[in-house]
Amino acid sequence: MTPPSAYGAGHRLARHFFLDKDVVRMARALLGIYLVSEFEGRRTAGRIVETEAYRGPDDKASHAWGGRRTARTEVMYRIGGTAYVYLCYGIHHLFNVVTGPENMPHAVLIRALEPAEGIEHMLRRRGLPHLQYRLTAGPGTLSQAMGIRTEHSGIDLTAPQSPIWLEARQPPLPANQIVSSTRIGVGYAEECAKWPWRFYIKNNPWVSKK
Repeated sequence: MTPPSAYGAGHRLARHFFLDKDVVRMARALLGIYLVSEFEGRRTAGRIVETEAYRGPDDKASHAWGGRRTARTEVMYRIGGTAYVYLCYGIHHLFNVVTGPENMPHAVLIRALEPAEGIEHMLRRRGLPHLQYRLTAGPGTLSQAMGIRTEHSGIDLTAPQSPIWLEARQPPLPANQIVSSTRIGVGYAEECAKWPWRFYIKNNPWVSKK
């Protein structure tokens, strides 16, 4: 994985950051990165504190397991740095970052954010009266707070005009600040359900409840 060339707000992560073939390493590297969105002049941002790696085609928990290609999953085969957003239970819009080179269907699910900017917009979108952990501590809730929907699936997160992007505002987290566990809600994936591919920042209160 190529590290960012610059740190700080306003520096969008470039394509090369997302091209690592090791999606597990990418899931760890995305911790501490800031997810930013801007719709109709309303900017929101949050620090990524929890992720999950999905490695197609050998991962039975992945939508691309066995090389499956559908109208929805075709986005996963695009080059790293593409957004993959899908609907879960017909309600929740889940945001993923496609990683690796083209035709390697790897993706990292963003599971939780620590709010950083535009919190008033996040609260309004979530219908919450005040700041609380359930604002962004979960993959569906964070997408709602950030204004991200399935219509954004397939956008290039590295494009200068993209309404959704990622920034490295701080140096990478040290290894001793990262905790791993099994992924959530993938009991159907047989032996793959035991893979410790969920990662989160140690002692961060914004991590989702398992």
